Amino acid sequence: MHTDIDPRSLIGRKAFDRNGTKIGTVDEVYLDDATGEPEWAAVRTGLFSRDAFVPLEPSELAEEGLRIPYDRKLIKDAPDFGVGRHLSPEQELQLYHHYRLDISSPASPDSDSAPSPDDKDFGRVAGSED
Repeated sequence: MHTDIDPRSLIGRKAFDRNGTKIGTVDEVYLDDATGEPEWAAVRTGLFSRDAFVPLEPSELAEEGLRIPYDRKLIKDAPDFGVGRHLSPEQELQLYHHYRLDISSPASPDSDSAPSPDDKDFGRVAGSED
């Protein structure tokens, strides 16, 4: 996934669902291992609540905060893996399935098909070193 969102500008920003309802505050940003591009954000959904992982593509950074093009209920029902740790391939696949995102990328000219999900590089927390 490719996004022009700067992860440093997201932390602490408010997050809103597709209807403009506030969901919470961006807690952490996760980068794709292969590209270093921001791919997921963990949104703290309340004072005593949990973090909901949301895709940064197709989300948009607006003046008031991060606009996530999904309903509040779907976001709040997203799998919670805790924050501050690397997302495993299995966890990221769960998120792709939860949001019904396409996990395949276009096939290269030399291949007959797109890479399998097992070939995908998965995210790490922005600012962390592996």
